[in-house]
Amino acid sequence: MRVLQRISFLVVLLALLAGSRVAAAAKPGDKSEKIPVIYDTDIGGDIDDTWALCLLLKSPEFDVRLILSDYPKHPAYQKTEFRAKVIGKMLEAAGRTDIPVGLGAGEKEGRGKQRQEPWVEDYRLEDYPGTVHEDGVGAMIETIMESKKPVTVIAVGPVSNLGVALKREPKIAENARFVGMHGSIYVAYGGRGDPAAEFNVKCNPEALQAVFAAPWEKTITPLDTCGIVHIGGERYKKVRESNDPLIRALLENYRIWSGSKDGKLPGASSTLFDTVAIYLAATDAAFCKMETLPLTVSDEGMTVIDKENGHQVKAAVAWKDLDAYKDWMVERLLSPTVRP
Repeated sequence: MRVLQRISFLVVLLALLAGSRVAAAAKPGDKSEKIPVIYDTDIGGDIDDTWALCLLLKSPEFDVRLILSDYPKHPAYQKTEFRAKVIGKMLEAAGRTDIPVGLGAGEKEGRGKQRQEPWVEDYRLEDYPGTVHEDGVGAMIETIMESKKPVTVIAVGPVSNLGVALKREPKIAENARFVGMHGSIYVAYGGRGDPAAEFNVKCNPEALQAVFAAPWEKTITPLDTCGIVHIGGERYKKVRESNDPLIRALLENYRIWSGSKDGKLPGASSTLFDTVAIYLAATDAAFCKMETLPLTVSDEGMTVIDKENGHQVKAAVAWKDLDAYKDWMVERLLSPTVRP
C-alpha cells in the first residue's frame, strides 16, 4: 500500500513540475507569445506618430519586426528618407536598433518642408546601426510571408505602402491583420459635426479601398475615438518630467514640431490620434465601444457605411472610458522600453 502511495505521490509531483514548466514557457511577455508587428507610419508630419512609436516600443505585447515610412500620395510631402531618419534616430534613443527600418515606396526626397526635420538634419541614415531596407514594401511582404504567426500591420498613415504591397503580393492578407487610424464614421475632428474626409484616407483613398477589400481582419480607430485624445494636467506633467531617453527624444521632437520660440514645451499634448491604433492592436479594447460595420471608401476620402457593398470592419466608434485609456497610455509611456 505504501509503495502505491509513493508512486501516486511521485506521479502528482511530476505532473506539478511539468505544469510549472508549461506555465513558465507560456508566461506573458515571452517572445513566443508576443504579437508580430509591422508599424507603417508617416512619422515626421504630425507629432502623434512619434508618440505612437514610443507607445509601441513600450508595449510588451509586441514583437516589432519592421518599421516602415509611409507617405501621403502628394509628392511634395513624401520624403520617405526623412521619415526613415526620424524612425532610425528614435530607435537609437530607445536602444532598439535590432528593429529594421524600411523606406516607403514614394519619393525619397520630396519637396515639402516637414516640421521635425531640424531634429534629424545632422543624422545620416547610413549610420543607423541596424538594417535599413531601401525597398521597404518588399521587406514588408517578406516579413509577412515568412512569419510563422500572423503579423499585425499597424498603419497610421495614408496606407500607400499597403496599397503597393497588396498589388505586388495579394497573399499577404492571408497571414496578417490590419489595424489602422483611419476614417470618420459618425463625427468629424474634435468630436464635432458630421463625418469628414479624414486626412489619412483623403491622401490616398484608392489605397484604403484596397486595404478594406483585402480578405484580412480589419480594425480601425476613426476620428470618433482618436480625434478627441490629448493629455494635460498631471498626466502630461508626469511624461514631461520623465528622464527616460526615449521620452526625452519624443519631447524634443514635440518642442521642435510645435514651433516653440522660447524653447519651452507646450503645456499639453496635441491630439494623439495614432496612439489609439497601438491600444487596439495590443488589447481587447475594453475602454472602447466597438462596432463591426460594412464600410467603403469614396474617391473623395469619405468612410461610408454601405450595407450592400461594404467590407466588414471593426471600428472603435466611441469611448466607454476615455480617462482610463489616458491612464493606460501614460503608464505605458513611463514604463521601461521593451528589450528584444
